[in-house]
Amino acid sequence: MNNYFDMKMLSNGKNEAFARSAVAAFSLPCSPTVEEINDLKTAVSEAVTNAVVHAYKEDGGIIELYCEVDETARSVSISVTDFGCGIPDVEEAKEPFYTTRPDDERSGMGFTIIETFTDEMTVRSKVGEGTTVTMKKVFR
Repeated sequence: MNNYFDMKMLSNGKNEAFARSAVAAFSLPCSPTVEEINDLKTAVSEAVTNAVVHAYKEDGGIIELYCEVDETARSVSISVTDFGCGIPDVEEAKEPFYTTRPDDERSGMGFTIIETFTDEMTVRSKVGEGTTVTMKKVFR
């Protein structure tokens, strides 16, 4: 059986650092390089930040983080789920510079960054029900 953890946290920007650190620490049995850990932390940060910034119009939403380590395959799989507004067009949202908050200074590069720093990424979303971003990182 692979080791895993599953946690819930408030949709609050302060929890992004905790989420990335938890995933990084949990991945250590796979013996990742410093660069691989930094890539993983960046991807997790982007997924959690997307949920915080875009999923909920008000404070108090929930983000679920699931992380599973496969030591044999030297990989980690992560899912970040929100139960917010959902994404009407996932393919459009995955385009570089796309944002639902053009008044914000954010770059609209979240999904592009996740795709760059992981080996696999999928986005499932339903309007009014939420979004799940699933990613996998293989340590070489």
